[in-house]
Amino acid sequence: MSVQQDVRPSLQTEGLSKAFGGVQAVNGASVTFHDGKVNALIGPNGSGKSTFFNIVTGMIAPDSGRVSFRGRDITRRAPHRICAAGIGRSFQLCRTFPRMTVLENLLVAVRPTGWGQLVGSSMNRAQVARARELLRRVGIDHLEDSLAQDISYGQQKLLELAGVLMGDPDTILLDEPAGGVNPALIGRIGTLVQELNAEGRTFIIVEHNMDMVMSLSDHIVVFDRGAPIAEGTPSEVQQDPRVLEAYLGV
Repeated sequence: MSVQQDVRPSLQTEGLSKAFGGVQAVNGASVTFHDGKVNALIGPNGSGKSTFFNIVTGMIAPDSGRVSFRGRDITRRAPHRICAAGIGRSFQLCRTFPRMTVLENLLVAVRPTGWGQLVGSSMNRAQVARARELLRRVGIDHLEDSLAQDISYGQQKLLELAGVLMGDPDTILLDEPAGGVNPALIGRIGTLVQELNAEGRTFIIVEHNMDMVMSLSDHIVVFDRGAPIAEGTPSEVQQDPRVLEAYLGV
Protein backbone atom coordinates (compact mmCIF):
# COMPACT_ATOMS: atom_id res chain seq x y z
CA MET A 1 0.00 0.00 0.00
CA SER A 2 1.03 3.64 -0.20
CA VAL A 3 2.58 3.59 3.26
CA GLN A 4 4.82 0.67 2.27
CA GLN A 5 6.21 2.65 -0.71
CA ASP A 6 8.03 4.93 1.74
CA VAL A 7 9.61 2.07 3.69
CA ARG A 8 13.40 1.95 3.54
CA PRO A 9 15.44 -1.10 4.53
CA SER A 10 17.64 -0.86 7.60
CA LEU A 11 19.01 -4.28 8.47
CA GLN A 12 18.79 -7.07 5.87
CA THR A 13 19.91 -10.67 5.70
CA GLU A 14 20.14 -12.98 2.71
CA GLY A 15 20.22 -16.77 3.10
CA LEU A 16 21.59 -16.59 6.64
CA SER A 17 22.28 -20.02 8.18
CA LYS A 18 23.88 -21.38 11.34
CA ALA A 19 23.99 -24.94 12.69
CA PHE A 20 25.24 -26.23 16.01
CA GLY A 21 26.11 -29.88 15.51
CA GLY A 22 23.00 -31.43 14.02
CA VAL A 23 20.71 -28.57 15.04
CA GLN A 24 19.92 -25.99 12.36
CA ALA A 25 19.36 -22.87 14.50
CA VAL A 26 19.01 -20.43 11.58
CA ASN A 27 18.04 -21.84 8.22
CA GLY A 28 18.45 -19.72 5.09
CA ALA A 29 16.85 -16.64 6.66
CA SER A 30 16.27 -13.71 4.31
CA VAL A 31 14.76 -10.83 6.26
CA THR A 32 14.32 -7.07 5.86
CA PHE A 33 13.69 -4.77 8.80
CA HIS A 34 12.28 -1.31 8.17
CA ASP A 35 14.28 1.85 8.82
CA GLY A 36 12.80 4.30 11.32
CA LYS A 37 10.23 1.76 12.55
CA VAL A 38 9.68 -0.47 15.55
CA ASN A 39 10.24 -3.96 14.15
CA ALA A 40 9.61 -7.14 16.10
CA LEU A 41 11.05 -10.61 15.61
CA ILE A 42 8.79 -13.21 17.22
CA GLY A 43 8.42 -16.97 17.20
CA PRO A 44 8.17 -20.03 19.44
CA ASN A 45 10.99 -20.93 21.81
CA GLY A 46 13.87 -22.45 19.89
CA SER A 47 12.93 -20.80 16.60
CA GLY A 48 16.36 -19.17 16.20
CA LYS A 49 15.68 -15.57 17.22
CA SER A 50 18.56 -15.05 19.65
CA THR A 51 20.97 -16.92 17.38
CA PHE A 52 19.89 -14.60 14.57
CA PHE A 53 20.66 -11.58 16.79
CA ASN A 54 24.05 -13.05 17.70
CA ILE A 55 24.97 -13.49 14.04
CA VAL A 56 23.81 -10.01 13.06
CA THR A 57 25.83 -8.38 15.86
CA GLY A 58 29.00 -10.38 15.23
CA MET A 59 28.86 -12.52 18.37
CA ILE A 60 28.97 -15.68 16.26
CA ALA A 61 29.80 -16.24 12.58
CA PRO A 62 27.21 -17.62 10.16
CA ASP A 63 27.84 -20.79 8.20
CA SER A 64 26.54 -19.02 5.11
CA GLY A 65 24.60 -15.97 4.06
CA ARG A 66 25.00 -12.21 4.20
CA VAL A 67 24.13 -9.41 6.62
CA SER A 68 23.87 -5.81 5.40
CA PHE A 69 23.17 -2.61 7.29
CA ARG A 70 22.00 0.41 5.36
CA GLY A 71 23.37 -1.17 2.19
CA ARG A 72 26.81 -2.05 3.61
CA ASP A 73 27.96 -5.64 4.07
CA ILE A 74 28.70 -6.25 7.77
CA THR A 75 28.85 -10.06 7.62
CA ARG A 76 31.45 -11.46 10.04
CA ARG A 77 32.59 -8.05 11.24
CA ALA A 78 33.78 -7.87 14.83
CA PRO A 79 31.13 -6.78 17.35
CA HIS A 80 32.88 -3.48 18.11
CA ARG A 81 32.92 -2.60 14.41
CA ILE A 82 29.23 -3.40 14.07
CA CYS A 83 28.55 -1.23 17.11
CA ALA A 84 30.58 1.60 15.57
CA ALA A 85 28.51 1.27 12.39
CA GLY A 86 25.41 2.25 14.39
CA ILE A 87 23.92 -0.95 15.83
CA GLY A 88 23.46 -1.38 19.58
CA ARG A 89 21.95 -4.34 21.40
CA SER A 90 20.79 -5.66 24.73
CA PHE A 91 20.84 -9.30 25.80
CA GLN A 92 18.22 -11.78 26.94
CA LEU A 93 20.05 -12.01 30.28
CA CYS A 94 21.30 -8.64 31.49
CA ARG A 95 25.02 -8.04 31.04
CA THR A 96 26.08 -5.55 33.68
CA PHE A 97 29.12 -5.24 35.92
CA PRO A 98 27.55 -6.27 39.24
CA ARG A 99 30.25 -4.82 41.52
CA MET A 100 30.35 -1.45 39.79
CA THR A 101 27.91 1.31 40.49
CA VAL A 102 25.10 2.13 38.11
CA LEU A 103 26.96 5.24 36.93
CA GLU A 104 30.24 3.36 36.49
CA ASN A 105 28.47 0.79 34.32
CA LEU A 106 27.62 3.51 31.81
CA LEU A 107 31.09 5.04 31.85
CA VAL A 108 32.69 1.67 31.16
CA ALA A 109 30.48 1.43 28.07
CA VAL A 110 32.40 4.36 26.50
CA ARG A 111 35.77 3.98 28.24
CA PRO A 112 36.56 0.27 27.99
CA THR A 113 40.33 0.69 28.27
CA GLY A 114 40.68 -0.02 31.97
CA TRP A 115 39.71 0.80 35.51
CA GLY A 116 42.53 3.32 35.87
CA GLN A 117 41.10 5.52 33.14
CA LEU A 118 37.60 5.09 34.52
CA VAL A 119 38.44 6.56 37.93
CA GLY A 120 41.39 8.78 36.94
CA SER A 121 41.49 12.57 36.82
CA SER A 122 41.30 12.47 33.01
CA MET A 123 37.64 11.43 33.18
CA ASN A 124 35.72 13.27 30.51
CA ARG A 125 33.13 15.44 32.23
CA ALA A 126 30.92 15.41 29.16
CA GLN A 127 30.69 11.62 29.36
CA VAL A 128 29.73 11.77 33.03
CA ALA A 129 27.07 14.36 32.24
CA ARG A 130 25.74 12.25 29.38
CA ALA A 131 25.63 9.14 31.56
CA ARG A 132 23.68 11.00 34.23
CA GLU A 133 21.27 12.37 31.65
CA LEU A 134 20.62 8.87 30.28
CA LEU A 135 20.04 7.52 33.79
CA ARG A 136 17.54 10.31 34.30
CA ARG A 137 15.89 9.51 31.00
CA VAL A 138 15.38 5.83 31.78
CA GLY A 139 14.25 6.70 35.31
CA ILE A 140 17.03 5.33 37.51
CA ASP A 141 19.16 8.43 38.15
CA HIS A 142 18.42 8.10 41.87
CA LEU A 143 20.37 4.82 41.81
CA GLU A 144 23.60 6.09 40.27
CA ASP A 145 25.68 5.25 43.38
CA SER A 146 24.08 1.82 43.92
CA LEU A 147 25.91 -1.32 42.89
CA ALA A 148 24.36 -2.92 39.81
CA GLN A 149 23.93 -6.17 41.77
CA ASP A 150 21.75 -4.38 44.33
CA ILE A 151 19.09 -3.02 41.98
CA SER A 152 16.07 -4.96 40.72
CA TYR A 153 16.17 -7.01 37.54
CA GLY A 154 13.84 -4.56 35.81
CA GLN A 155 16.12 -1.70 36.81
CA GLN A 156 19.06 -3.67 35.40
CA LYS A 157 17.16 -3.88 32.10
CA LEU A 158 16.81 -0.08 32.14
CA LEU A 159 20.51 0.24 32.99
CA GLU A 160 21.41 -2.00 30.06
CA LEU A 161 19.26 0.13 27.72
CA ALA A 162 21.00 3.27 29.01
CA GLY A 163 24.34 1.56 28.32
CA VAL A 164 23.25 0.86 24.75
CA LEU A 165 22.28 4.50 24.32
CA MET A 166 25.74 5.63 25.50
CA GLY A 167 26.99 4.42 22.12
CA ASP A 168 24.38 6.60 20.35
CA PRO A 169 23.25 3.88 17.91
CA ASP A 170 20.60 4.62 15.32
CA THR A 171 19.39 1.00 15.32
CA ILE A 172 18.76 -0.83 18.60
CA LEU A 173 18.23 -4.58 18.98
CA LEU A 174 16.45 -5.56 22.21
CA ASP A 175 16.43 -9.24 23.21
CA GLU A 176 13.39 -9.90 25.43
CA PRO A 177 13.29 -6.49 27.16
CA ALA A 178 10.15 -7.47 29.11
CA GLY A 179 11.47 -10.84 30.33
CA GLY A 180 11.38 -11.06 34.13
CA VAL A 181 10.21 -7.47 34.49
CA ASN A 182 7.21 -6.24 36.48
CA PRO A 183 4.30 -4.62 34.60
CA ALA A 184 5.15 -1.07 35.69
CA LEU A 185 8.68 -1.30 34.31
CA ILE A 186 7.44 -3.05 31.16
CA GLY A 187 5.30 0.02 30.59
CA ARG A 188 8.32 2.26 31.18
CA ILE A 189 10.41 0.31 28.67
CA GLY A 190 7.60 0.49 26.12
CA THR A 191 7.30 4.26 26.57
CA LEU A 192 11.06 4.67 26.11
CA VAL A 193 10.95 2.65 22.88
CA GLN A 194 8.15 4.86 21.55
CA GLU A 195 9.96 8.07 22.53
CA LEU A 196 13.28 6.99 21.08
CA ASN A 197 11.61 5.79 17.89
CA ALA A 198 9.86 9.14 17.53
CA GLU A 199 13.31 10.73 17.69
CA GLY A 200 14.43 8.63 14.72
CA ARG A 201 15.90 5.44 16.16
CA THR A 202 15.04 2.11 14.56
CA PHE A 203 14.18 -0.83 16.82
CA ILE A 204 14.26 -4.60 16.30
CA ILE A 205 12.75 -6.37 19.30
CA VAL A 206 12.71 -10.06 20.17
CA GLU A 207 9.91 -10.54 22.69
CA HIS A 208 7.42 -13.14 23.94
CA ASN A 209 5.10 -10.60 25.57
CA MET A 210 2.55 -10.32 22.76
CA ASP A 211 0.71 -7.40 24.32
CA MET A 212 3.94 -5.42 24.21
CA VAL A 213 4.77 -6.57 20.68
CA MET A 214 1.35 -5.77 19.24
CA SER A 215 1.11 -2.36 20.91
CA LEU A 216 4.60 -1.16 19.92
CA SER A 217 5.38 -2.69 16.54
CA ASP A 218 4.97 -1.25 13.07
CA HIS A 219 6.36 -4.35 11.37
CA ILE A 220 6.61 -7.93 12.63
CA VAL A 221 8.66 -10.86 11.31
CA VAL A 222 7.71 -14.33 12.54
CA PHE A 223 10.34 -17.07 12.80
CA ASP A 224 9.79 -20.81 13.00
CA ARG A 225 12.53 -23.44 12.79
CA GLY A 226 15.19 -20.87 11.99
CA ALA A 227 13.47 -19.08 9.11
CA PRO A 228 10.80 -16.42 8.55
CA ILE A 229 7.32 -17.78 7.87
CA ALA A 230 5.33 -14.53 7.87
CA GLU A 231 5.68 -10.78 8.16
CA GLY A 232 3.48 -7.72 8.18
CA THR A 233 1.63 -5.35 10.45
CA PRO A 234 0.39 -6.59 13.84
CA SER A 235 -3.13 -7.15 12.50
CA GLU A 236 -1.84 -9.01 9.43
CA VAL A 237 0.40 -11.28 11.50
CA GLN A 238 -2.34 -12.06 14.01
CA GLN A 239 -4.58 -13.33 11.21
CA ASP A 240 -1.92 -15.32 9.31
CA PRO A 241 -2.71 -19.07 9.43
CA ARG A 242 1.00 -19.94 9.34
CA VAL A 243 1.53 -17.97 12.54
CA LEU A 244 -1.43 -19.59 14.25
CA GLU A 245 -0.08 -23.01 13.32
CA ALA A 246 3.43 -22.25 14.56
CA TYR A 247 2.19 -20.91 17.90
CA LEU A 248 -0.99 -22.86 18.51
CA GLY A 249 -0.78 -25.89 16.24
CA VAL A 250 -4.13 -25.01 14.62
